[in-house]
Amino acid sequence: MTVSLINPDGHVQVPLYHHVAVATGSRQVHVAGQVSWDENGELVAPGDLTGQVVQVYRNVAKALAAAGATFDDVVRVTWYAAGWKREMYDAFAAGVEQAAKELGITSTPPAALIGVEVLFEPGILVEAEVTAVIG
Repeated sequence: MTVSLINPDGHVQVPLYHHVAVATGSRQVHVAGQVSWDENGELVAPGDLTGQVVQVYRNVAKALAAAGATFDDVVRVTWYAAGWKREMYDAFAAGVEQAAKELGITSTPPAALIGVEVLFEPGILVEAEVTAVIG
């Protein structure tokens, strides 16, 4: 395994999350911001944060696979959320959990969730940039 995920002792423990990733591979994979579009560029799950998070994960899975990587190789995820409010967290987390079940994701690398006013076009609720390290 090229990535070890760590939660330091004495540090807040957050569900679905690790604070530290240590990577030992030699190839970096940087996945550009992925949104909730299907292969035709159509928005999936309009108005549904949970559904959009799941679609973003599907798109990330395809991008990682194209580079010979999997979610086990991911060292960092940066999420951007349009109009973010703390009360949106449960819907966001539900999307993460649903994607994990659907795609068999077991790793929970360090992540950031950054609230922004808008994303690329109206209707896009979330976007994720991903970094992975492979052998």
